[in-house]
Amino acid sequence: MKKVFAHRGVSSLAPENTLAAFRLTKQFGVKWIEADADILPDGTVIIIHDSTLDRCSDHAGLATNLDKDSIKKVDAGSWFSDEFAGEPIPTLDDLIELVNQYQLNLNLELKSCRTKQLNDALIAGVVEGLKKLDSDRELIVSCFNHLVLSHFKQAMPEVEVACLFEKATLWEDWPAIMEMVGANTIHPENEGLTQDSVRSMKEHGYNVHVWTVNDRARINELFNWGVDGVFTDLPQLMPAKHRF
Repeated sequence: MKKVFAHRGVSSLAPENTLAAFRLTKQFGVKWIEADADILPDGTVIIIHDSTLDRCSDHAGLATNLDKDSIKKVDAGSWFSDEFAGEPIPTLDDLIELVNQYQLNLNLELKSCRTKQLNDALIAGVVEGLKKLDSDRELIVSCFNHLVLSHFKQAMPEVEVACLFEKATLWEDWPAIMEMVGANTIHPENEGLTQDSVRSMKEHGYNVHVWTVNDRARINELFNWGVDGVFTDLPQLMPAKHRF
């Protein structure tokens, strides 16, 4: 069955990477969500895409300047709509609780931190958090930083991991990178992706999930090429056969 990943939740209808956006997946029958994990200096793993708070909250500056108590005071909803005023930035524990409750499947993207110490702390925090995930939930962990991803794979070898590639980096020796990481799934960027490149990925035996695709015709084309899944900001508009 083809996978449709709700990119940062149903992020066209609710503020991205919030519990409100993830809850909406249940309403639309979406089984897979994608979320981004970063870490605070006190070891708290939070769900946020940007390194700063400027774009998606009422605060400014680096999220990593805060701790668990102060991050709770950040309004991550009113920038999107008054309806979501006061929506907090969730922790990984918050997200895992929701995933278990709503019986969702999770693609967790590890953000690449500024230092090795923070990267190591993020891996440790994510490993600990994922232990709370129900055993019947499906899980993929992905990252653009393939060294970080390989370290995560060593720490949690039973988890499926996926190498993220931008258009500009895909034409490096991606098969060697995949082998180094121990990944069996590849997440290439939609822009510039060709049928020949998808065919090559499939011939190497990899699952292929493409990011981020908001055009239904393009999604159908990718699925016809043999792509296994797509990340989209508009999962509610995808055909029901790919959602339920």
